[in-house]
Amino acid sequence: MGGSVGASLRSRPCDLSLAHASRLLAWFDRERRDLPWRRARDPYRIWVSEVMLQQTQVATVIPYYGRFVGAFPTVRALARAPLDEVLRCWAGLGYYSRARNLHRAARVVVAEHGGRLPETFAALRALPGLGDYTAGAIASIAFDERVPCVDGNAVRVLARVACLTGDVHAGRARQRLMRLAHTAVPPERPGDYNQALMELGALICRPLDPACNACCLGDLCEARRRGKQQSVPLPRRRPPTQTVRVAAGIVWRRGRLLLAQRPLEGRWGGLWEFPNAELPPEGTAAATLTRLLAEAFGLRAEVGEKVGALVHGIMHRRIELTAYECRAVSGRTQAGTHAAAKWVRPEELGEHALPAPHRKLARRLQSRGD
Repeated sequence: MGGSVGASLRSRPCDLSLAHASRLLAWFDRERRDLPWRRARDPYRIWVSEVMLQQTQVATVIPYYGRFVGAFPTVRALARAPLDEVLRCWAGLGYYSRARNLHRAARVVVAEHGGRLPETFAALRALPGLGDYTAGAIASIAFDERVPCVDGNAVRVLARVACLTGDVHAGRARQRLMRLAHTAVPPERPGDYNQALMELGALICRPLDPACNACCLGDLCEARRRGKQQSVPLPRRRPPTQTVRVAAGIVWRRGRLLLAQRPLEGRWGGLWEFPNAELPPEGTAAATLTRLLAEAFGLRAEVGEKVGALVHGIMHRRIELTAYECRAVSGRTQAGTHAAAKWVRPEELGEHALPAPHRKLARRLQSRGD
């Protein structure tokens, strides 16, 4: 690349030329990671991987991806599966609305598209749960459509190369970023370009310690030229952490445990959990659980000793969960505000999709019984 191109980029930081794309693609051809979803261009597998990778690190996703596509190798297989089975396969990966939307969209693909994913960004965007990023990733990687897919890594690279000093997550800076993202995608190999941009952000253009000397775009980066690569882009403002105290009931009756299924919408939608309630500022766990089991599940229960405690973080929430042994004395079980409620043997807990803190409790119960 000649000096005139670099000068052009520096003088017009929001107008990336095709030259930067060729340099980025050459780097990607040399340095790309060998990831399982990159070994084929199956649109379905690209879709699954991109959904899993949202807000989740690659190393965490790899084993889940293998299990998931092993259990549901095609769109039709996913659409046929009960949601419970899908959630159980997803359990531990978090952000369960991703799994619910994936399942719902698979059924739409089968019903309305003959089991084949649509091939354009616009048609993909119309599927349940597919936002601009996921639709852009599938359209560009699987179908070579010239559209961007902008994740956090791509945002960081583009913001630094163009030195966008405002809040790139909102307002005018966001609009400038998205215009830049659209115009920067080359007509040739748009999917590889998008992956290269994200790969560069993950491996080189890191949030706190960018390896500028190893960056294939280092001499074209306006933020580096101005010495602002550590402060661009502006970090997102995060709400303060909120601590929530929760009491969970390990409720026994005739050797079985009570599980309740959460409503499909909302946090942990469709997952099974031990009955639990947030503790009020004033009040005991025993009183809270006694009232919960009576009002929500129709059970008169005795609350016993504490059997476990753990801390779990979700976004800006810190959940301090304490579990108590309970015994159901009488009453006819009802689901209350939950989608369902049932009694299971301890060895059956692993057959249900439980959110992380409840899965930890289940493991402790099972190990105690071994």
